[in-house]
Amino acid sequence: MGRTLAQRRIGVVYGGGGVGLMGMLADAALVAGGEVIGVIPQALLDREHGHRGLTQMRVVDSMHARKALMAELSDGFVALPGGIGTLEEIFEVWTWAQLGFHRKPCGLINANGFFTPLIGFLDQVVAAGFLSPASRAILAVAASPDELLTRFDTYAKNSSS
Repeated sequence: MGRTLAQRRIGVVYGGGGVGLMGMLADAALVAGGEVIGVIPQALLDREHGHRGLTQMRVVDSMHARKALMAELSDGFVALPGGIGTLEEIFEVWTWAQLGFHRKPCGLINANGFFTPLIGFLDQVVAAGFLSPASRAILAVAASPDELLTRFDTYAKNSSS
């Protein structure tokens, strides 16, 4: 994902950590010549060792400030396989899109079927009438970064017309 974003001249905005999948994504984007901006609360920076080689690191006071700044700096939102924080963040920006607070694309990279059970659950939520098909459609799903970014390009074209 990091390499693909850099090749397309799309910058990365993420939580600023130097470890795990997102740290690897940041490294891949940087190696490919991409811009990477980290946004991290001071408390996490003190505990977690933020990434030291980013294009820019923004240190904020809280998780709320972190998410607000990341949303402001971003033109779209992508969730890779991850845990509860990943789910919380993508669900929040998806909810904001549903409510009309932004018109930025949201999506999941369903690498190796990681999100398949979640996608099935979301379809069940639609079938039960708790989520409209139009709101469900806001969250794109793709197996690869290229496929998702192509969907985002289509979304951007349709949103501007």
